[in-house]
Amino acid sequence: MQEERRAAIVAGLVTAAVGFTSSFAVVLAGLDAVGASASQAASGLLILCVTQGLGTILLALRYRVPVTLAWSTPGAALLATTGMVDGGWPAAVGAFLVVGLLVVATAAIKQLADLVRAIPTSIAQAMLAGVLVPLCLAPVTATAERPLLLAPVVLTWLLLAALAPRWASPAALVVALTLAVLAGDDRSGAVWPGLAWTMPTFSIGAVVGLAVPLYLVTMAAQNVPGAAVLTSFGYRPPWRAAMLVTGVGTIGGAPAGGHAINLAAISAALSASPEAGPDPSKRWVAAVTTGTTYVVIAPLAALLTAVVVAAPPGLVAAAAGLALLTTLAGSLRAALTAADRAEPAIVTFLVAASGISVWGIGAAFWALVAGVIAHLVLRRTVRAR
Repeated sequence: MQEERRAAIVAGLVTAAVGFTSSFAVVLAGLDAVGASASQAASGLLILCVTQGLGTILLALRYRVPVTLAWSTPGAALLATTGMVDGGWPAAVGAFLVVGLLVVATAAIKQLADLVRAIPTSIAQAMLAGVLVPLCLAPVTATAERPLLLAPVVLTWLLLAALAPRWASPAALVVALTLAVLAGDDRSGAVWPGLAWTMPTFSIGAVVGLAVPLYLVTMAAQNVPGAAVLTSFGYRPPWRAAMLVTGVGTIGGAPAGGHAINLAAISAALSASPEAGPDPSKRWVAAVTTGTTYVVIAPLAALLTAVVVAAPPGLVAAAAGLALLTTLAGSLRAALTAADRAEPAIVTFLVAASGISVWGIGAAFWALVAGVIAHLVLRRTVRAR
């Protein structure tokens, strides 16, 4: 019994460590891109840790299932490529609120969930892949500009990707942060721990161009795969409860800068697998440990933000891009190996990667529109033959 509990606790600590260190830089980059100041970005990271931690503890204790929550890493990547929306940071916060409301509605309205599922997986994954391309190019461009500075980061990632893939991204980010401390300037003193509250505003451009794609990418790239991971280990995911908890958590965290929380996908396996103990009925302890760890490390948000702010240009972004390579590869694979034709996915990918903005609405939304139209036209053409 003691061995099982120890295994579960260790698995929970590893889940939190991998989940946090592998992608917190993506979150900060995304919040910065949509207009957050350093203190507002630090507040967003802090509130995300708290809401996903408390939500994980609540769901794990209530259902005795190793369900873990996480911030939306694909959603943060979407923010980073979308950039400033009409209305600035307050409008982005309003978009975060809308995302939370949509997730709550998904728990309550079956038709909305069915509508999300009606979007072909290949198109949703192609949109995500297109969004990720600019971020995943950061290691290339940064290394070309500063080869000596970036070489330790890239080599660390490459070496551990071969020997211990789980730790490749966290280790690369740790190396990047170490270099940032050594080579950065003294701007870090400007960031203080605490929550920075923003009164949300609403604009059509922010709701259509940010909230809708953020909701869809969170559902398609996090919640649905997260539930599938739990199912693959023999658990019945508490779907409606998870949507309600993550939706309410997103609503509550939005004014403090939290963009979205959701079911964990990749890191979910760490707490649900046999590594968390031989008895599946006891692995929920790993999830509780994960949630508790997130809450405990939340106050580090300001310190980490300060280091990122002070880092030489491109250094931390390159490490974040390396962390997203696996997600990009998985999205491209899912987009191009679907049973239907590849052209709609290619159209979606290209529009999303283009970074265009029409009527103040970003590329992710237009990518979905273009992909769905191409899908419907080509499917009708095939049927006509």
